[in-house]
Amino acid sequence: QVQLVESGGGLVQAGGSLRLSCAASGRTFEIHDMGWFRQAPGKEREFVAGIWWSKGSTYYIDFVKGRFTISSDNAKNTVYLQMNNLKPEDTADYYCAVSTSWSSRRWSPDGMAYWGKGTLVTVSS
Repeated sequence: QVQLVESGGGLVQAGGSLRLSCAASGRTFEIHDMGWFRQAPGKEREFVAGIWWSKGSTYYIDFVKGRFTISSDNAKNTVYLQMNNLKPEDTADYYCAVSTSWSSRRWSPDGMAYWGKGTLVTVSS
């Protein structure tokens, strides 16, 4: 199994920045993709950003392009999400997730094999 621990959430004013981190441990050699998802109260969990672990290719949902940046330190088995120009609508629990193989459900919550417990991001207006 792969264990994931997120950190870096908190309260920030609109227009501010936060950097989330997710450290992976365990069977990290199984990692194919690492991604960030978020879930706001009353809403479904949605994909935010992802990285193809071995290639470094990055993927974003449209509403965060230009504001969020995903990066990784493969030696530390850690992925980061730099979030700039935060908006109140970015308020959510942010989850790190890992897939272990290529899937037609890539970047879908159903396509991820392991999940962290989440970190709360609150953006005040």
